[in-house]
Amino acid sequence: MHTSGIEKILQGVSQGSVDVAQALEKLKHLPFEDLGCANLDHHRALRQGFPEVIFGQGKSVAQLQTIVAALLAKGGNVLATRVNGAKGAKLRRLFPEAVYHADARALTIEQHAVKIRGKGKILVICAGTSDIAVAAEAVLTARLMGNEVESLYDVGVAGLHRLLARRELLAQAAVIIVVAGMEGALPSVVGGLVDKPVIAVPTSVGYGAAFGGVAALLGMLNSCAAGVTVVNIDNGFGAAYAASLMNRVQA
Repeated sequence: MHTSGIEKILQGVSQGSVDVAQALEKLKHLPFEDLGCANLDHHRALRQGFPEVIFGQGKSVAQLQTIVAALLAKGGNVLATRVNGAKGAKLRRLFPEAVYHADARALTIEQHAVKIRGKGKILVICAGTSDIAVAAEAVLTARLMGNEVESLYDVGVAGLHRLLARRELLAQAAVIIVVAGMEGALPSVVGGLVDKPVIAVPTSVGYGAAFGGVAALLGMLNSCAAGVTVVNIDNGFGAAYAASLMNRVQA
């Protein structure tokens, strides 16, 4: 539940439009709700400013249905990451208001408009078309967390002129997420061009010696560019979450 939701309940009690029993009914599942398959953290938005996000990989459709329904009952928006197409199709039949984002492998349900809370724009860059799935996850996550987001795809170091031709986008961004596989060189290049935080995301894209993204991860961790931080392999969600915290306007 968002802070605004609790404030509304308390104001209702204060004004007499909501009685104590009704308020208790609405608040009884705070701070968490035991769903059997999950302990849903309804206090996360109060503690961190963003509600709990569902990690869909490894969960059954029945489990996802239970968790999504519980989140919807509290009036919030829903983001489920790492949801494959088959699960996404089944969930859309169960929740007609849901939108499946095939490029990001994610499902969303927006019960209310997302309020922009970022002080600037988040730019998501990816090195190659094969990295778009991870980049799209970052774009979607950052948008749902209340940021203006722009993307720039397929501008890797194999053709650096593609990136340099769009330097105005780099200059306009407040935080930059850079997604790359293979040898993972692109974040170092971007980090050497800008005066803002750069979050590097290694992907599992690459030939055998890429070791499923380990080569890119190690390359990014050893970046010679100052100000580059690194998240785990294929973790577009984590990068967007960190970027949102950096970009958030403090109350």
